Amino acid sequence: MAEIIQRDGTWTFDGESVRITPGRGKGIHPLREGLGECVVPLRALAGISFEPDRKGGRLRLRLRDGACPVLRAADGRLKVGADPYQLTVEKDRTGVAEYFVDEVRGALLVEQVPTGAVDEFLLPGPAVPVAGGGGDGTASFDGTTVRLTWNWKAKEVKTSGGPVAFPVSEVTGVHWVPAIGLENGHLRFVRGEGTAPAPAAEYDPYSLDLWGLSKKEYTAVLVAAAVLVRLPDAASRAPGPDGVAAVTAAEGAAPAEIAAPETTTPASAPSGDDHDALLRRLRELGELHRAGVLTDDEFTAAKQAVLKRL
Repeated sequence: MAEIIQRDGTWTFDGESVRITPGRGKGIHPLREGLGECVVPLRALAGISFEPDRKGGRLRLRLRDGACPVLRAADGRLKVGADPYQLTVEKDRTGVAEYFVDEVRGALLVEQVPTGAVDEFLLPGPAVPVAGGGGDGTASFDGTTVRLTWNWKAKEVKTSGGPVAFPVSEVTGVHWVPAIGLENGHLRFVRGEGTAPAPAAEYDPYSLDLWGLSKKEYTAVLVAAAVLVRLPDAASRAPGPDGVAAVTAAEGAAPAEIAAPETTTPASAPSGDDHDALLRRLRELGELHRAGVLTDDEFTAAKQAVLKRL
């Protein structure tokens, strides 16, 4: 068991999963508060790193592409403070952070977790009911129905028709973009084939126009993620610039990350190629051990796991 408790939140690793509990109070991003506690299984991880700085540092988990619906919905657009898979570490806890990295890294090595993309979500996404947004309205989703409710800032073309509600079965795509600079963002729901060009978000009755005036607007991505996991063929979908789902990478690799090697599990009677791969793996482990990357215990555990497969 490894645990690190910070004002930013608490991370706990039990050998099988990383449990992330966000902090409370001032300074915690509304997106992280809205998402709440989440459990990341080991098989969803591609790597982990600790990035030290003068004030302490930052723990960072990198998930396998496609594993997390929130990251898929965000499509790499989350700010650092909003990212649930980053933890600010205070200066007097850097040793604990390094120990946490070692524990997770050792488990990834022993279990031989691949680092490649997955073809299904490995996390369930935000709990429903969920609501979020801002700008000219609020979006909510109860697991069955999407609702858009307008405020006094919305254009008449929206308010004249009143709130909009439609079943998730009619949704073919969902697209979230935060406000960047002077450019408004949006939360857009695509219904049907979605072949016709959509109007600007401020005039589209199936979109929220996000102005970027509050961090709470980021909670709209939670609605997008909750809908995304319930779309047909959801695992192969990620939002594209036209609002139609397409496969994309969720995030770039973090600097100085420590990733698990990508391998496949050999059969009980390995072929010559598998045997050679396992021997190469043993040599790699020996090199990591000699370089001081792996401790004696980590090297022994990882070596035994490989030897069992020979």
